[in-house]
Amino acid sequence: MSDRYILVLDEGTTSTRAMLFTLDGKPSGTAQAELRQFYPQDGWVEHDAAEIWDKTLACAREVVEQAGGAERIAAIGITNQRETVVAWDKHTGEPLTRAIVWQDRRTADFCAQLKARGHEETVRGKTGLLLDPYFSATKMRWMLDNVPEVRAAAEQGTLAFGTVESWLVWCLSQGERHVSDASNASRSLLLPLDSDTWDEGLCDLFGVPLAALPEVVDCAGAIGETAPELLGKAIPICGMAGDQQAATIGQGCLEPGATKATYGTGAFILASTGAQVPHSDNRLLGTVLTQIGGTRTYALEGSVFVAGSLIQYLRDTLGLIASADETEDLARSVADSGGVVVVPALSGLGAPHWLPQARGSITGLSFASSKAHVVRAALEAMAHQTRDLAAAFAADGARWRGIRIDGGMAANDWMAQDIADILQLPVTRPHFVETTALGAAILAALGCGAYPTLAEAASAMTGAARTFTPEMDPAARALRLANWERALAKV
Repeated sequence: MSDRYILVLDEGTTSTRAMLFTLDGKPSGTAQAELRQFYPQDGWVEHDAAEIWDKTLACAREVVEQAGGAERIAAIGITNQRETVVAWDKHTGEPLTRAIVWQDRRTADFCAQLKARGHEETVRGKTGLLLDPYFSATKMRWMLDNVPEVRAAAEQGTLAFGTVESWLVWCLSQGERHVSDASNASRSLLLPLDSDTWDEGLCDLFGVPLAALPEVVDCAGAIGETAPELLGKAIPICGMAGDQQAATIGQGCLEPGATKATYGTGAFILASTGAQVPHSDNRLLGTVLTQIGGTRTYALEGSVFVAGSLIQYLRDTLGLIASADETEDLARSVADSGGVVVVPALSGLGAPHWLPQARGSITGLSFASSKAHVVRAALEAMAHQTRDLAAAFAADGARWRGIRIDGGMAANDWMAQDIADILQLPVTRPHFVETTALGAAILAALGCGAYPTLAEAASAMTGAARTFTPEMDPAARALRLANWERALAKV
């Protein structure tokens, strides 16, 4: 096994990647392709599921070639953008409509109706989730109500629903396996945190047919295998988790209280609660962290919808920067933001506010405000959003002692230091920040038998880190927080 690799398929919101890892966790090869996002109406975000599969397969083939052939691949691990819903026909294997992405807000009115009827407490009590367009079930219901092909497939019994990992396993196995791991399934509004399968009452509430849903399986083990002709031989699929759970594993945050923050398209903070089913009185989420051998561990989660996508917006839509790499130098080029505050509610506000109709703002502008001030304020928003979540976690009895950060934005030293300053806590960043993919590799290594336990796999495969400690002047911090609160109140 020592000369073999784990192949990880890392399905992000803006790209798909295939990565090779050695069995001791070292990255050894990669291939990546961008994914198109479609915005047919305000608040709508869609993907082409066929494009996701085609580009994922192409990346996987490229990386298998880098490895020296399929016989060098011990197992496949999959991690994915959660809550994005794909609908396809079980007979043809073809998508029936575009995938609805986790950022999509089209079901906000339906969620409001369910809240008005008093359903939120029941749903939250079972699933740990709130009634918000973010989650999968309302997207499924929208497809059934608004896409004739989806409705017809449901009536004929050929409809398959799944999130992205479910879609990929279906494609990789050429229809042999229709599954979702428990970490992804727990984001659907249809799976109780303490149940091993879908809840009929919740399916009835959301109008989702049980027959269309995948089987709920472990995050590690014999999940399925690829059709031999796709990659050169049948390769076992042995690890699977939603991206934020995978990053938590990749950071080694397995013990109760260990906390990680991923700054990718959005920002997602998870604190492990171990075997304890989490409950929040402060609008945080309970989620399955892992399910292995039928036994679950859990996490308390805070989800921020806009993080790296704000920098992408500054680059692609406003044209303020040519690349994300510029942001650190621009932030350092000015002493402060000059009173400019960015509230990045471009697709609503997530935890702990949960305001799907909120919209972003830039306040405090004057003739003295420069591009650098706006970019610095955009980076400062990451620390402010993180602090809002820290307060909610503390109120739920899960006070942070420090956090471990990762994701593409975490490579920015200025931002990492700013988060430490605003939180007044140590912030630790691994040298290898792509911990989402690493977490999937750890699960696959466990699932194929390379390690006896998840803790041993994580210990062997995670690497060195750097810690940032608070340095900010208390008066400057107090002014920052006051400006943020004023700007947030307006949104």
